[in-house]
Amino acid sequence: MAAPRVAFEVVLTAGAFYTGRMPEKSLAQVPRHLREQYEKGKAAFERNNLDYAITILTAVLEQEPAFYECREALRATQFKRAQGRGGTGFLKKFLSKSALPKAMAVLRRDPLEAIRLCEQTLNGDPNSLAAHKVLAEAALAADLPRTAVLSLEIAHRQAPDDRDVTLKLAKALASLGQWDRAEKLVNELVQAHPDDPDLLEEAKNISAQRTLKEAGYEKLADGQGSYRDVLKDKEEAVALEQEDRIQRGDEARQRLLERYLKELEAEPHNQRLLRQIAEIYVERKEFDRALEYYERLRGTEAVDPSLERAIADLCAKRYDHALEQLDPDAPDYEEKAAAIRREKQEFLIADAARRVERFPTDLQLRYELGVLLFEAGRIQEAIAQFQKSQSHPHRRISSLFYLGRCFLQRGMADLAVRTFQNALKEKQVMDEEKKDLIYHLGLALEQLNRPEEAIEQFKTIFEVDIGFRDVAQRVDAYYARRSGENPPAG
Repeated sequence: MAAPRVAFEVVLTAGAFYTGRMPEKSLAQVPRHLREQYEKGKAAFERNNLDYAITILTAVLEQEPAFYECREALRATQFKRAQGRGGTGFLKKFLSKSALPKAMAVLRRDPLEAIRLCEQTLNGDPNSLAAHKVLAEAALAADLPRTAVLSLEIAHRQAPDDRDVTLKLAKALASLGQWDRAEKLVNELVQAHPDDPDLLEEAKNISAQRTLKEAGYEKLADGQGSYRDVLKDKEEAVALEQEDRIQRGDEARQRLLERYLKELEAEPHNQRLLRQIAEIYVERKEFDRALEYYERLRGTEAVDPSLERAIADLCAKRYDHALEQLDPDAPDYEEKAAAIRREKQEFLIADAARRVERFPTDLQLRYELGVLLFEAGRIQEAIAQFQKSQSHPHRRISSLFYLGRCFLQRGMADLAVRTFQNALKEKQVMDEEKKDLIYHLGLALEQLNRPEEAIEQFKTIFEVDIGFRDVAQRVDAYYARRSGENPPAG
């Protein structure tokens, strides 16, 4: 059986709630000899010498278990080998499973050894749900949250109804500061198990942690606050979030708003209250009132890119609301709708450009401006932004993807090919992003009149996802041309 599609969504945010220094190490943080071995493993992966790649990458992780990029590369290699063989042989699966009971036995006293033993199982059977569960638990015990999320994401895709896996994934994502997805997962659990008080409490805890982090921990880390302030905020957060973030209907919103406004009278410069009041007004689509409180917040704190982004989002929602108010049956609907969309796009670009000017070293802002410029067809300006944002560690591949598309639109297919190939060298996992890169590489090769190389790209996607874009039609047409027959139906 082919291995399931795996998409890894582990993106660290600068403002994660996790207050200690994350022990996972980047490529630059590991010793040189291990970096060299890792590069050999990647090279073996690219040459499709997968057994050798697994041997090298496993050996590197045994010496440096916190080397996350190597862990991700090993996982991609394990799945690729399993897919290439049409599944893993019975004997190899049987032998690899013998390591799992040992991993479970040593989990508490030596989580790093448990991780090592789990990798032995995954080398033989990368789809082992049990191994991913044990590995994730061991990684959490070893304080390796990204490693835990890597396995929990796979386990969640294989068993989306597994309450324990979903809850652990939500908590691990919260520790990485990925609040939106963490809250989404735990709230889905609450909806599926409305009578489970533990889940309800966990949902409240995650929401309270988010509020606590936004309210106090950043100041504490900067030496501007005290633990007493943080603890006070935590108590308030637990009380306030009980009604908030799980199911916030109109009535509940009104009660919260009244409560926040009353508390704001006693603390007129409380940043958390100002932000929460503004957010409620946004939800109620009272945009002018929301902007009023965001402006008050802007006057109480230092320069904050997240606040600037919130105000920009508010203005964008105001345009969307105006669009919703139009009568679609009116004769001038299309004209008015086009004018609103055009005005919204111009605003977003101008606002993003202003924020880039204000925070010139924020590469995430440059990436966002580049996307807006690309969507507006301002390709030359978009190229300049993506060339800078590719230095962002978590936006590099996306920046290269857009950069290649910019070159394609300007008729520079040779530059596009090189750009897409550079991005693919760094993209291990066959997820939606990688398929998009391969697809556009095929388009670029077509522009260069290299049809045989182009179809190989489309066939690579066809092998794993027949429904992606129009690859099925392209591959069918290719084989029809070769055989002189009509493309097969269905």
